[in-house]
Amino acid sequence: MTDRDEEQTQRTLAEWADELARELGVADAPVDIDEILGIAGTAAHSVLRPAAPLTTYLLGYVAGRAGSGSEVALAEAVQTVRRLAAERGSSRRE
Repeated sequence: MTDRDEEQTQRTLAEWADELARELGVADAPVDIDEILGIAGTAAHSVLRPAAPLTTYLLGYVAGRAGSGSEVALAEAVQTVRRLAAERGSSRRE
């Protein structure tokens, strides 16, 4: 992918995230696209590709249930995903 393609991809994703957040009534939600795609990629490559949306959904659910403590809960949940992914990766190599 060229730099131009990458810029267009980032712009399209940012526009989509902004539009969707507005429509869902959470326009002020912090959205770190690179972090979300990174953790989705970790799940997809450690388990199966369909694990990516499932993982991001469950992370969002954790954040929603945590309410005002969502940043801490989400950070802990992301670490859990990374730990499980690493364990799966190491067990595949054995």
